Amino acid sequence: MAHDPQNNHLVLPPSGQGPGVLVLHAWWGLNDFMKDFCRRLAAEGFTVLAPDLYHGKVAVTVEGAKKLRGTAKRAQASAEILAAADQLQALTGGPIGVVGFSLGGWWGLWLSQQRPEIVRTVTLFYATGGGDFSLARAAYQGHFAEQDDWEPASGVTKLEKALVKAGRTASFYTYPGTGHWFFEADRPDSYNPAAAHLAWDRTLAFLKGG
Repeated sequence: MAHDPQNNHLVLPPSGQGPGVLVLHAWWGLNDFMKDFCRRLAAEGFTVLAPDLYHGKVAVTVEGAKKLRGTAKRAQASAEILAAADQLQALTGGPIGVVGFSLGGWWGLWLSQQRPEIVRTVTLFYATGGGDFSLARAAYQGHFAEQDDWEPASGVTKLEKALVKAGRTASFYTYPGTGHWFFEADRPDSYNPAAAHLAWDRTLAFLKGG
């Protein structure tokens, strides 16, 4: 399937080059918050690429997000994510990090299984997933909410056990007093500034290999 590179949001660091980070958006789409997150990473020295899986459409309500997710074809989304990962790796010449939010986190786990030779790290925000991690080479980091109806603690524990069983490193954090979307400043009902700042610091340290 042909991939349209115009669906990718590319942000370069001030130096013009840096390690690659692929950002996979939540089910809201590639909205302003996601683009700002990409800019923040680029300001820290990373070359950041975010595929727009909804091709310009964004949602602001749960109902709208469900509709967008339902219209996105899995085969097309998977092809676009693979193409974006390959594009970023070719652009930077090295292994890449992946940061995925909710639905995007599920895709990030999937990508680490599909492209084990180029995915060095995977950072998850309130997301889990299954599959076979035996061939994956990535290290994993997870940021999870204490009270999350969308991503229960049982799923987090199951994923952590699967990663450890596969011999992968898994550093998972649960943030007290938080719910799903706690990192996203444009979700005022869920946003937790203290937890978001801590998760940001941990994400940067992880991406930089600290």
